[in-house]
Amino acid sequence: MAKDKTFTLEEAHKLLPVLRSLLRRSMEGKGLIEKVEKELQDLKHHILLSGGLMVDVAAVARRKAERDKAFQEIKDALAEIDAIGVQVKDLDIGLLDFPCVVEGEIVLLCWKYGEEKIEFWHGMEEGFQGRKPIDERILRGKKEKPN
Repeated sequence: MAKDKTFTLEEAHKLLPVLRSLLRRSMEGKGLIEKVEKELQDLKHHILLSGGLMVDVAAVARRKAERDKAFQEIKDALAEIDAIGVQVKDLDIGLLDFPCVVEGEIVLLCWKYGEEKIEFWHGMEEGFQGRKPIDERILRGKKEKPN
């Protein structure tokens, strides 16, 4: 992650369109990978149960190539998010945290894919379950360096 990168609420909001796109790509890729993995597991199981089977090797190779391409696209998108300085907390639900300095302390602005804007924050140790609504301290936050 970009070293010590922090965001104001306004800066974080401006990044949402690009992050939304990168996250959607990653989440869709993860879904594709899971689907292909299940297909391959099912095929292996079917071959095992039937004692052998004629397999369309070219079709299986194409699916594996799709999986590998999706994996690389996810890796690239997550690296881009990381380079921006945003933390990916959960790819299944599309959870991102933006480090933010509030009154000399770093907190995390918390956004989940599908939410219109950033409306929550939590402390460094609290996580998603400790989300609290954005308050005045964060709203009036300006760029400052942590202590």
